Amino acid sequence: MLYSHKECLEKYKSNYKIKQAVSEGKLFKLASGIYSDKKNVPDTAIIRKKYPKSVFTLNSAFYYQGLTDTIPTYYYLLTDKDSSKISNKQVKQSFDNCRSMDMGVEIINYNGDDITVFSKERLLVELIRNKSKLPYDYYKEIIGNYRKIIYELDFEAVEEYANNLPKTKMVMETIQSEVF
Repeated sequence: MLYSHKECLEKYKSNYKIKQAVSEGKLFKLASGIYSDKKNVPDTAIIRKKYPKSVFTLNSAFYYQGLTDTIPTYYYLLTDKDSSKISNKQVKQSFDNCRSMDMGVEIINYNGDDITVFSKERLLVELIRNKSKLPYDYYKEIIGNYRKIIYELDFEAVEEYANNLPKTKMVMETIQSEVF
């Protein structure tokens, strides 16, 4: 189980006892302010614990949702526009400027860990909205994978997300021309 520093203080009552538990191997410090009773914990679990109000998006979410086999170099997270900047060099952070963080969010199990990620429907909209920022071959690979699962998608949800996010017309036209 993962613990924040605050949770460790509640359990161990002092920083000294936390350090003692770490030195005895009863507790493992995995990252700044993140502890576990297990030595090996998936990175996604650490990211989730450290940034609980974030959502995996773009390259990370494409990979976790099985839309690409390209392992992302960074963890791509979306946070609220009022969130602090994440200083972790492994994280590429983007900010939600239109209060849409809750749209299309789901919890999936990835390598035994429950992570918060955008649904495939929301990711289709994000893919098209961010088309110019992605390498062409990568974009085409993911579009090709969407074509394979087209009948599994909820297009009412895709329309809803497209209508509530910027670039609505361009997104819908691109879906019509490239996905169908």
